[in-house]
Amino acid sequence: MKLRSEFAPWDAELLYSVPGLRVADPKACQCGEVLKGVIKPWECKVFGTACTPETPIGTCMVSPEGACAAYFNYGRFSMASERTRLHVVPQSEITRP
Repeated sequence: MKLRSEFAPWDAELLYSVPGLRVADPKACQCGEVLKGVIKPWECKVFGTACTPETPIGTCMVSPEGACAAYFNYGRFSMASERTRLHVVPQSEITRP
C-alpha cells in the first residue's frame, strides 16, 4: 500500500529513511500456529506461564485483542491446566452396565 503522489509531502517513507525491518517472535512462542488455527492459545507451551499479558512473549499476547490475551483474560485460562488432566477414552473401552 502506498500513498498517492499528491500526498507525498506527508509520506513518512519518502521523508525519512525507514529500513524494512522484520521482527520474529521468540522460538518458544507459537503465535503463528495460533493465528493459523493449528493450535488453540492454551495449547501453546508458554501460555499462562512465561507468556502472560503482563509479560508477553509473542504478538498474540501483547494486544488485549490478541487471541492469546483474549483467552487469558476472559476465563479460558483454566483450559491450560486442564489439558494435562484430560484423557480421552475411546468409545470401544467404555463399558456399559
